[in-house]
Amino acid sequence: MKTIAGYQRANGDIGIRNHLLIIPTVICSNQVCNRIMQMVPGAVSIPHQHGCSQIGADKKRTFDVLAGTGKNPNVGAVLIISLGCEVVDPVELAEEIRKTGKRVEHFDIQSAGGSVKAITHGTELARSMLAELEREEKAQVPLSKLKIGVKCGGSDATSGLSSNPALGGAADAVIAAGGSVVIGETTEIIGAEHVLAERCVDGGTKDKLYEIVDRFEELIGQMGADMRGGNPSPGNIAGGLSTIEEKSLGCISKCGTAPIRGVIEYAEDIPDGGLYFMDSPGNDIECVSGMAAGGAHIVCFTTGRGTPTGAAVVPVIKITGNPRTYKLMEDNMDVDVSGMLSGEQSLAAAGEAIWQEIVEVAGGKWTKAEVLGHQEFSINRIGPSL
Repeated sequence: MKTIAGYQRANGDIGIRNHLLIIPTVICSNQVCNRIMQMVPGAVSIPHQHGCSQIGADKKRTFDVLAGTGKNPNVGAVLIISLGCEVVDPVELAEEIRKTGKRVEHFDIQSAGGSVKAITHGTELARSMLAELEREEKAQVPLSKLKIGVKCGGSDATSGLSSNPALGGAADAVIAAGGSVVIGETTEIIGAEHVLAERCVDGGTKDKLYEIVDRFEELIGQMGADMRGGNPSPGNIAGGLSTIEEKSLGCISKCGTAPIRGVIEYAEDIPDGGLYFMDSPGNDIECVSGMAAGGAHIVCFTTGRGTPTGAAVVPVIKITGNPRTYKLMEDNMDVDVSGMLSGEQSLAAAGEAIWQEIVEVAGGKWTKAEVLGHQEFSINRIGPSL
């Protein structure tokens, strides 16, 4: 059994990073959380615009994403900071995250006596929690427990010809090693959903895949909008993509050839082993945040036009098959598979290069996004504010 150096969690999960995560339950506590993160190098905060004036499914989604991010196996401990009057219950949130066995602390700004006192108290608490994490030693953990998200953004004509098929080869390697792969972006499979449906393991899974596509198209119709106004995006079109179908056929190649074992909701736990589809938006950061909340260890992100975004608690491996993009944005790109277009690199070799990068990043190598401090985070919202 192949192993990597990682962190063995109390609940049996494995982590490839050991973050101290600071969670604001509401937009009102963002600044306090950010100031504490600045005072405690090594801590990570996830500011967002939600947590207040939400009801029903929308409120639940915010809770689920915050809880899932806290439960992500790359997180070693969690500090929750609330204002004191929001709809997201910090006690309930802490209890949910504690189910993983990790240390979770929480307090509210109103009871602390205001922002200055909250920052002082939170900084002391965060420093003590981080000191505990830094004393934890790595262990050899099984590579077969890896959960990898596959995503594309800033796509161009090279995405479907090189980087996405190459990532598909790496996805097959992850699954062959016993790991899980999750593909998302419901908006990015429209026009090619029938291709993925034929790969579903049973009728129920196929029906669920069609259901989430129909649900999205119905929502767009209720808004009186035409999704073709934003997909393909202006950048996609400038990069040589002409239709939704063309973009989608290139998009789905990044998940390889394995059968689809299940369709899961946004931020839902990613099952062990095999390929899964997560109902999620095409928006880069919202999609990656949903995968992280579902338990992904790493997200592999292909881009033709080039994008610098990373994520708060998971390494994001940037892959391009466009030689011009790699040259212009080498600061942000981790893997260059543009040799496929010139005939200097085979599809198999390109997939192997990405797979080896996954293994190295899982073993501790930092991605370019991590080096540059990219910690983007965003929650996909599904309801109006009250």
